[in-house]
Amino acid sequence: MENPRRSDNDRELIYQLEGRPRLTLALPLGLQHVLSMFIGNLAPVLILSGIIGSTSGELIVTPQQRMLMVQCCMFASGMTTLLQLYPLKIGGFQAGAGLPIVMGTAFAFVPTMRTLGAEFGINAVLGAVIVASFVEIAMGLFIKPLKKFFPPLVIGAVLITIGLHLLPVGVQYLAGGAGPEANAALAARLAAEGKEIPANVAALASQYASWQNLLIGGIVFVTIILLQRFGRGMFKISAILIGIVAGYLAAIVLGQVNFQAVTDAGLISIPIPFSIKPVFLFEPIIAMAAIYVVSGLETMGNINGITVAAFDREATTKETSGAVIADAVGSMFAAVFNTLPNTAFGQNAGIVAMTKVVNKWCIATGAFVLILAGFIPKIGAVFSVMPSSVLGGAVVTVFAMIMLNGIKLLAKAGFSDRNLLILAITFGVGFAVGDNKLLVGKLPMALQYIFKDTTVAVCVISVLANALFPASEEDKKKLQAAQREAAIEDVMA
Repeated sequence: MENPRRSDNDRELIYQLEGRPRLTLALPLGLQHVLSMFIGNLAPVLILSGIIGSTSGELIVTPQQRMLMVQCCMFASGMTTLLQLYPLKIGGFQAGAGLPIVMGTAFAFVPTMRTLGAEFGINAVLGAVIVASFVEIAMGLFIKPLKKFFPPLVIGAVLITIGLHLLPVGVQYLAGGAGPEANAALAARLAAEGKEIPANVAALASQYASWQNLLIGGIVFVTIILLQRFGRGMFKISAILIGIVAGYLAAIVLGQVNFQAVTDAGLISIPIPFSIKPVFLFEPIIAMAAIYVVSGLETMGNINGITVAAFDREATTKETSGAVIADAVGSMFAAVFNTLPNTAFGQNAGIVAMTKVVNKWCIATGAFVLILAGFIPKIGAVFSVMPSSVLGGAVVTVFAMIMLNGIKLLAKAGFSDRNLLILAITFGVGFAVGDNKLLVGKLPMALQYIFKDTTVAVCVISVLANALFPASEEDKKKLQAAQREAAIEDVMA
């Protein structure tokens, strides 16, 4: 018979940072976090591996590498989450915030890695992730003096750029993926030139924007929208996962899934570091360094969202520094284990704000589930054979929200004359020039490193413009007032 006093004590513990409630209570609360972030965690790997595999010639991501990256992605996320929960202390610094933070694969890196991967291959991408992570470690160590260079105006501009680049990728996936799109474009060009279209090209081209793909993607999209609008509790929290399952089942019924890779995958496999050997090249490292700054800022925002909602206070400098350092260390760890960099997941910060469950042991049970999943290759195989249209139907809204979050940050900063001037310089120079590849190719080599990737260009130009035109006292007061108001809204939501 259950001890009533122990049961009451457990229920009190879940609202406290420390302590270990019984596993039967902690595990479902941990699984709630896993369900809400599972697809978002895997999506960057599935998308990037598909893009590189179709555009980089002989430097492709093989199906086996794709399954390995998915498997290691779950393992790395679980391990980095544990580091955030239970910090590693070295001297006067620590890696980890000691807060209920859930880590997952970062979308912010995808546009830049897409550019780098197509040109240099996945090996160079992973090498850049490892080396450039030291930039974010330095950012965590010197968090106080560096924060002033990255106000909401800068972060907002970068998030808008990331969203704008990701949206076409989401639509591309919904219609069938990068491979069918490339073949559809090739078939159209050959037809216009009056040339014969090879049978293999015609077969792949016919898959792009087929009624099956549009139907499957539409089922996922509509399911997610309906659950987000009318769902309650776990149904709303797990809307993306449920939408994916609905689309996957529809794809199976329509004969769009080949489970041979799942059959061939082993039952148990230990993630092995450097199975995909990193290559260290200067240009990818420089480009990745700028995105690490963005990832660190994103983590800082999520940390404050958690502390304001759960503890009614801003995160301390030690917590913020530890979170950013763990973000970098976790990203390095992920690349060593053949997968993409990590960041703090905003949707999980939202769950903490909604439920007020802040107990680290509860979150840790979810991390253990992710780590366990990383030892089961069949889980990775199930997701690696998932049709592109299923994932596309899910991520279209996710990518749009990234852009809208950027707009939200710009609104917080306000649209004073000074801010509008900075935004005009940022998008007029950083985005417009960076988006014109022919022009970028004519620039001096040093500038090509900056403008070759639009996200990097926007970040660098925005930081420079913000430093060149410092904020007035009136702008600072307006920003502080907007941030206080936003924090109150987040708590009340």
